[in-house]
Order: sequence, then structure tokens, then C-alpha cells
Amino acid sequence: MKKLICLAILLVANNFYAQNNVAKKPENVIIINNEIVTMQQVEKYGSEGYVKSMNKGVSEEERNELAKKFGDKIGDKEFIIVVGIYTEQEKLENDKKIKASPPEKRVVVKKEQFVLNVNDTAKDFTLKLIDGKEVKLSDLKGKVVLVNFWATWCGPCLQEFYDIPTKILEPFKNDDFVLLAISIGEPENVVAKKVVKLRNDGLNFNFGIDPTQKIWNDYATNSIPKNFVIDQNGVVKYVAMGNKDGNLDDIASEIKKLLSK
Repeated sequence: MKKLICLAILLVANNFYAQNNVAKKPENVIIINNEIVTMQQVEKYGSEGYVKSMNKGVSEEERNELAKKFGDKIGDKEFIIVVGIYTEQEKLENDKKIKASPPEKRVVVKKEQFVLNVNDTAKDFTLKLIDGKEVKLSDLKGKVVLVNFWATWCGPCLQEFYDIPTKILEPFKNDDFVLLAISIGEPENVVAKKVVKLRNDGLNFNFGIDPTQKIWNDYATNSIPKNFVIDQNGVVKYVAMGNKDGNLDDIASEIKKLLSK
């Protein structure tokens, strides 16, 4: 009997600490002219002035097309970078343009990215979790909540996920803090399949689905990932967009401030 009790305790402990054993973040796949290349090749193109653009992440449709072409070479490597290269003629024309013209001042038109902003009351919602349970945001009052919007095809979203256990979950595991990771615009079976892999990699979040984007439309627009830090009274206190260096550190700092009140 003692042996059985010890075994049960060991199994529970292993499940409890599973999120700390986070798998290594998948490597980037770099595409140039519809071919997979190395970073060394990108650096060579860059040093010679051939790099026209570099986009981190692709759309769901683009990723599916790449998966059809490259198969296992894409596999679970969600982090796809597409590099645009000048043709010889384009490079000649661009070089001439640079030499002949002074730098032009461009007017940058910023797209609206957030529906809710800092100090707005968070819009209440009921989220269906991937395990079938439901959670209502208003029921979490008294806790600090981090709402993260993502999608299975979004490379930057998934890249961010691999840093969340150490930067967000572990520091606040004993506090009144909840993370809700909400997949937008995708059917449950697609999200569930991805969640199996993420959890196998040690990413044990509260994964939820928003297939009709009803929740998303009340919070933000345009690009993902987006994060909303909501205080104990249900008020948005911090918003963040993209997976830039330092984003999660800033989010963690804001969570810590709220928890210390």
C-alpha cells in the first residue's frame, strides 16, 4: 500500500511540474524565392544589398501551401520567415534611386490596433476552454488576468508561448493570477490538435477558442499576438502587441505591480 501511495504522489508531482519542462523553442524556417535557405545565405544577400523585405510569420493559407511543398521540412517549425530578394534589374534601379535621391520623408499612417485601451473596463466574455470547461471573465474579479490572443498559424504567437512559462507562469504561480490564451477565428478541432503538441512541449495554459471572433472583436483588430493585462477590478491596465524583445518582461512587470497592491 505504501508503494502505491508513493507512486500516486510521484505521478501527481510529475503532472504538476510538467509546465516547467518546456521544450526547446522550434527553429526558424527561412524562405527565399520559394526555397528553404540558411541564415548565412540571408546575411550574404544582405551584405550585397539584395534583401528587399523580411516578414516574420505568414498567413494560414501561405503556411499550408509551404507545408504542401516542403512537407516535413516545415513540420512543426511554425516560425517561418519569408525574405524578399531584389532581381538584378530591381537592384540596379534601387541603387540608382538611392544615389540620385535624398532620403524621402514618409508619412506613416498607423492602423487602429486596439478596441479597448488602458483604463477601459474589460468587456466581459464567457470562454470555452479546449477541455470543454467554460470560464467567465467577470468571475475572475479579485485576480489579475492576462488575456492573450493568438492563432495556430501565427509564428510570432507561438514563439511567444515558449517564453511564457518562465517569464509569466512560474513567477506568479502562487499568486491570484490567471492566463487565458484565446485562439481567434479557428475551429475547435484545429486548435485542439495544436494544443496537444504545445502541452507535450510543456506549455500548460488555459487554452480557449473564439471561432467567430466575438471576443476578439470587442478587444482588438488587425495583427496578433496581442496581450491585455486586466486588474482585480476588471479594468485594462496594460496592452501589448506583437512579439518584440522585452514584451513579456514588460507584461510581467505590470502584473507584479498589480499583484503588489
